[in-house]
Amino acid sequence: QSIFNCPERSPLMAGQKIQAPKGVSEYVPPRSAAFEFVRESLIEPARKAGYQLIELPVFEDTELFTRGVGESTDVVSKEMYTFQDRGDRSITLRPEGTAGVMRAVIEHGLDRGQLPAKLWYSGQFFRAERPQAGRYRQFYQVGIEAIGLDDAAIDAEVIAIADAGFKAIGLSKYRLEITSLGDADSRAAHRVDLVKFIAGMKLDEATTARAALNPLRLFDDKRPEIKDAMAKAPLLVDYLSESSRAHFEQVKKYLDVLGISYVLNPRMVRGLDYYTGTTFEFVHELLGAQSGIGGGGRYDGLMAELGGQSLSGIGFGLGVDRALLAAEAEGVINENSFVSDLFIIPLGDAAKEMAMKIASQLRGAGKSIEIAFGDRALKGAMKGADKSGARYVIVLGESEISSATVELKEMKTGATSSVKIDSLISAI
Repeated sequence: QSIFNCPERSPLMAGQKIQAPKGVSEYVPPRSAAFEFVRESLIEPARKAGYQLIELPVFEDTELFTRGVGESTDVVSKEMYTFQDRGDRSITLRPEGTAGVMRAVIEHGLDRGQLPAKLWYSGQFFRAERPQAGRYRQFYQVGIEAIGLDDAAIDAEVIAIADAGFKAIGLSKYRLEITSLGDADSRAAHRVDLVKFIAGMKLDEATTARAALNPLRLFDDKRPEIKDAMAKAPLLVDYLSESSRAHFEQVKKYLDVLGISYVLNPRMVRGLDYYTGTTFEFVHELLGAQSGIGGGGRYDGLMAELGGQSLSGIGFGLGVDRALLAAEAEGVINENSFVSDLFIIPLGDAAKEMAMKIASQLRGAGKSIEIAFGDRALKGAMKGADKSGARYVIVLGESEISSATVELKEMKTGATSSVKIDSLISAI
């Protein structure tokens, strides 16, 4: 689908207001502060675990995603924003993060250094989906990848980092679902019986073609008739090789040690073809149909598929938009959760100079400070303080400057106290 030829938009008439494209998630104050808090909360556990930033382009050669993500997926077959650039090359806006990270790891030789290569990223991603609450055409994710070692402890650490991010936001009404998609031998044995089972189903031509590319995709089909028909299909977890089963049991053991609860979901396949082994998803109970707030898994063959070494990796993508909606649904944050510590109202030029000096000192101490600019009268400035949502307000005039003392008003309660200017940091 070309981003330059969308049938939903007609040419603008002269003077008509220009609006954001349909299905784009964008954030403006005051809600943008909550978005920033959620994003940073999801990133911080990765930083603390030694993961380093990788910043990637938002568009790549289309072949990266057709080869890396899989042609049988809805992402590749239906949802990518693909167009020809001026050099007649096929370019795609990134629909997910792992393939691009893997391309960069191969291109820049990060797989030749200390392993695992531990990377985190965040940013916009693009899928041509039908817009609805929690499902956008431009959406935001935080992701990590640990590339180079096949160790069950790394699987558990990756899951624990995601769990820590959600807990840092304050979320509690979510569950972790896990399964194993096995190794090549496991999937080969399972495929034989699954293909036989699917052969007995009545499928339309498109679904038959999709199943031929990857029969596991039918487990991810949301149509009720397909879900009912697949209810008795053979499950991959029953075909795990001895090594795959041992690896998965070890992952569960580590999660138990970390105190992270989980639910086994043997029908989980997720939406991307590169997953192998440990696979997981976080599901929030208050988000309705779009309940997934993040997930990931191991991808043992992806690097080799993209022309690199045959190294294993595991990672996740966490939805910042969905996590924000979940936090709002739980009531753990709202637009008033992120306000300034102090609002300063100066009365006169000398007071304005003092206000700027005080603000600079307090900001240097880590406080968020606003000043009433524009030389407004006290009544108008107080209205501005009230609208700002600041926790405290002070008025600076000649008497306050001469006495080096201000009346500190707590906006929520209206309570006031006399405070020395050089004690404002501890007072607020």
